[in-house]
Amino acid sequence: MKKRFQLTNLDCANCAAKMERAIQKLDGVHEATVSFMTQKLTLDADDDRFEEILKKAEEAIHKVDPDCAIRR
Repeated sequence: MKKRFQLTNLDCANCAAKMERAIQKLDGVHEATVSFMTQKLTLDADDDRFEEILKKAEEAIHKVDPDCAIRR
């Protein structure tokens, strides 16, 4: 399943790159992109575990930038 999410308070391109790398390492993620320019996360992950993976992705984002969040 592939979905796009708006990010809030993403401060820099370097943070976006760190988030992207961290999310791509999560089990069940096929592809992930974090765009600083558009402030969006595109997540392609296992359908049956998507919500669990999304939660882990959000945790990874908070580790890099505690102020950044996924708008659902």
